[in-house]
This record gives sequence, structure tokens and C-alpha cells, in this order.
Amino acid sequence: MGKFKQPSGHVNMTPMIDVVFQMIIFFVCTVQLEKEAISEFILLPESPHGPMVTEAKDPRTITIEVDDRGRIFIARTPLSEAKLRKILTKTVADYGKYGPSIPIRIRADGGAEHVYVKRVLDACTSAGLHRISFVATKDKA
Repeated sequence: MGKFKQPSGHVNMTPMIDVVFQMIIFFVCTVQLEKEAISEFILLPESPHGPMVTEAKDPRTITIEVDDRGRIFIARTPLSEAKLRKILTKTVADYGKYGPSIPIRIRADGGAEHVYVKRVLDACTSAGLHRISFVATKDKA
């Protein structure tokens, strides 16, 4: 008669460790990409009022930037006003009934004329987006 080999009670942890490290690397890379998507060339206006917010809490938040020459950017990608309207309208449609609740953050340069920011506001409201906030730095005084 042959010997019966009893199965080992040990679990091979190598594949699980590999998967965990892959996930860690993925999340580190995606967090860095998100931080790089905001332009450091936008000089935000100062404001003594308003709550201090460090980052967007809703992952659906769309950050729209307006530089001092009126150029519009999303994730450092320049957009025309028509392209911005198209993107916002499609995003609202993709989210269905939750589309109008998508938060919008506008990072406008302090030297940008109000007409440039108004164009972005008009694009947001025409797409049905009304949760709009502005980003500013805390007053140094």
C-alpha cells in the first residue's frame, strides 16, 4: 500500500503579497497623477472669508481652471468654451439623475477678467450643474 500524504496546512503567501504590492503601486501612481493635474501657474486670488478646504471630498468633482488670459483648462488640457460645454453636458448625461449634483471647482487666476469666469459659469449652468465653488487662498493679513 502506498503512503497517504497529508496536505500541508500552510498557505503560499507569495501571490497575495504580489497583489498587495501591485495595488499599493497603482494607488501611489494615481494619487500623484491627480495632484499633477492642477496647474501651479494659476495665481489664485486671496480671500479672508469662506471655509478652509484642503481637497475635494467627492471623487466626481470637476476642477476647471481659468488663467489670466481667459484660457480654460481641465487637468491641464486646454479647452475651448464649446468643448467645455460638450464635456460638461456629456458628464451630466453619463451620471443620469445624479448628474446635476456633480460638484464643480473653479480655480480662476486672480488677474483673470470676470467675463472669462462668467463664460465658465454659463457653461456649467447650461449643462445643468449648480454645485459650483471657487478656489482662493487664505488672506495673509
